[in-house]
Formats: sequence, C-alpha cells, structure tokens
Amino acid sequence: MSYQYDLFVIGAGSGGVRASRVAASKGYKVAVAEGSALGGTCVNIGCVPKKLFVYGSEFGHGFDEAAGFGWSHQGVEFNWSVLRDNKTKEIQRLNGIYGNLLSNAGVELISGYASFVDANTVMVDGKTYTAERILIAVGAKPFIPEFKGSDLVVSSNEMFFLEALPKKALVVGGGYIAVEFAGILNGLGVDTILAYRGDQLLRGFDQDVRDFASQEYKKSGIDIRLNTDVDFIELADASNPQGARTVHFKDGHVEEFGLILYATGRVPNVASLSLEKAGVETGKNGAVIVDKNFTTSAQSVFALGDVTDRVQLTPVAIKEAMALIAYWFEGKEVTFDYDNIPTAVFSQPAIGTVGLTEQEAEKRGMDFRVYQTDFRPMKHTLSGGTSRSLMKLLVNNADDKVIGAHMVGDYAGEIIQGLGIAIKAGATKADFDDTVGVHPTSAEEFVTFSAASLKKK
Repeated sequence: MSYQYDLFVIGAGSGGVRASRVAASKGYKVAVAEGSALGGTCVNIGCVPKKLFVYGSEFGHGFDEAAGFGWSHQGVEFNWSVLRDNKTKEIQRLNGIYGNLLSNAGVELISGYASFVDANTVMVDGKTYTAERILIAVGAKPFIPEFKGSDLVVSSNEMFFLEALPKKALVVGGGYIAVEFAGILNGLGVDTILAYRGDQLLRGFDQDVRDFASQEYKKSGIDIRLNTDVDFIELADASNPQGARTVHFKDGHVEEFGLILYATGRVPNVASLSLEKAGVETGKNGAVIVDKNFTTSAQSVFALGDVTDRVQLTPVAIKEAMALIAYWFEGKEVTFDYDNIPTAVFSQPAIGTVGLTEQEAEKRGMDFRVYQTDFRPMKHTLSGGTSRSLMKLLVNNADDKVIGAHMVGDYAGEIIQGLGIAIKAGATKADFDDTVGVHPTSAEEFVTFSAASLKKK
C-alpha cells in the first residue's frame, strides 16, 4: 500500500522532534503535527522556563547572603514582569531553533492537533494524512482533581504567565513540581505555604533525601504543612473573580490566598487522540502501552516519552527516540536502562540523584553498604546561612560497584551528571577512592568517603 509519509509524528516536543528529524536525515519522508508551540512542555511550560525562574528566585536569598562577603545593598526591588517577559523572549527564540531543526532536516510541519482515523491515518483540522508508521509523542499534562472550587486554582502551565505575583500563595502537592514552584515563589518574596495530604514530601526519592530536603525547605522560609488536604475553595469576594481565594481545609482550618497552585501530578495527554480508532491500548491514567521497542498494540503505531508514563523526563524521551530510530534503521533491539537515570529536582536547595535508593536496594534483597555525610558548605561560613548539604553513596558488597548516589545542596544537578557517567560505566567504590578530589568543592566529598562515613543500618 502507498502512503503519503514514511513517518507521521504527533507532537513536536523533545522526543517527537528528535525522532522526526533523525528519521528524515536517514531518508524517511516525515511530517510532524503540532497544535501548540514547538518544543513541547519542556521548552514552553516546563523545565526550561522553570529553571530560568529558579535562577531569578535564587537572587532573593543571594542578596541576604552577600552581606557576609562585604556587599551592601539598599533599595533592591524585584520586577516580576521583567523576569516573566524576558523568559518569554528566550522561549520564543528556542521555538525558532526547533522550527529550523525540523525545516533543515526536511521535516514537514503541520500546524494543528492530530487524531487517529485508523492505524495508518490521522486527521488534522479536517484533513487526513496517511503514513506507514505513526509515532505518538504528545507528552503529558497537569492533573487537577475535581472538587468544589477547582476552577479557582492554576496548574504549572499558568505559572509562567501570571499577570502579577501574589503576596501569599498555596502550593498543593508533594512532588518535584510542587517543591520547585514553592522554592520559586518563596525566593521571589511570596509568603508560600506548601500543603501535602501525605506524611512526607517527594515520594519515590531516597528516604534520607526526603527527610533532609524537607528540613532545608523549611529553613529557607517555606511553610510546609503535611497531612493537610483541601476540602473546597471559594472566592473571598464573589464580585471579584480575580481576587483572593478562601481555602477550606479538611481539618476545619480556613485561610485566604492570592494564588493556589495545584501540582498534583501529570497524566498522559491522550484525550483528543481517538486512540481506539487505531486499536491502540492504554493503561493506567491513559498511558499508551508499548513493548520494549516502543510498539503499541497496533503494529504501525509507536509511542515514547511521557505519554507512556514510564519516566517523565525530557532526556529520557530524547534517548528513547534515538533508540527507536536505531531499532527501525539498524534492527537493534532496544535495551534501555531505566535504573541509572541521573535526574535533578531544582528546588532550593537542589536535589541530584542517580541509581538506586536505599529503599529500592533493600526491596531487591541486595547486600550493600551506605556512605553518608551532611555538612555546612564553605559558602555559608561567611554568608551566615544555615543551609547544609547531604551526600550519600550506595555500594554493592558483591562487586564493590556504586549502585546509587544522592545529593541535596548547591549544584546538585551539575554534580550528579558526572556521577551518572561513572555509575553507568560500572565504577566501583575503589575507583571513587582512587579519584583525586577537586578542592575546595562540595563534590569532592563523593571521592573522600571513608569507613567513618558508613551508615549504620
């Protein structure tokens, strides 16, 4: 059968763009459908603008810390609109780069949202397109539970375009998006409350990291309220839809906020795809079910990235795209190591982690030892700050290989990237010990762990 395209990609996010342009460079005739800005969540309403906001918010603490180093400052002001609009200009620049990447590779960009007609046909704005292969790369979207007043809250999507910052904000959630935005708001001078219905933030992270990070967030000025859930929300003044919100908590407490952010998870963005017409099966939360080679229940349809709800990280989607291309063009079966993925939480302080947590290693019945330390970073000996850093290393006793590394503190994301290479390469504790440290840095702690740092289990 003859098709218009060899590959039709639904979604021009990081994974979709990478797959489409590499496939085109190898000779495929490729089209991409995107109804929003190029670059997907990460570039437009995710990791990139969020990191820019984190940089901006860190100055809020930095001015106070500078005094100990001899810097005096008076009349310092923060202008939200300058940060917001400069961020938008940078994102628009990146949108143009993504457009050029597609165009230069020979990929046809189709503006609009695609849905399936059958397993080889999609429709965009009333027009149909056929393809031998179709790749679903639509990512995920914020999930906000339905309750009375849920229309009065915002998701992370809207946080990047606020008209003005509130004086007081409530962040609801306990995951990485919640703690990151709580840090941003707090650093920008907003009275910030972080409420989570569970008894501990950052589920899925190493327990020591969770405990330590929570204490550091409190030190930074965030009001953390655990085992706290919202009952309903209403306008403080019914005649002013843009005014304060009154939150009624389930424990009977009532409080007013200028902004309420719900960071309660993300779900695959599949509602408008008409997957059933293509025979594509979905699982929990609508996640597209794929085999190890990213093939769905329809043999001509593939999926990768957040829409599969495996690991919701931009670099993972990009690596999956490259693995899929290798499968198509070189016949390589996909072998993807989801254990050793370095990642960072850009909270304040930041978290960096790679490999197994102590709890995961225990569940697997592994025989391992743990090296751990926390300390006051050199910077704060003069800044007057009370922040501390945590570092933790897990070592498999069977072969001395490092199976996990975790950090809370400044530059955690940058440091954990290097450790990710070492752990991926199979480095042992002896290799770490034989490595000369860079002094004076926090990172050198990872290569100076001695028996004195062994954690008692």
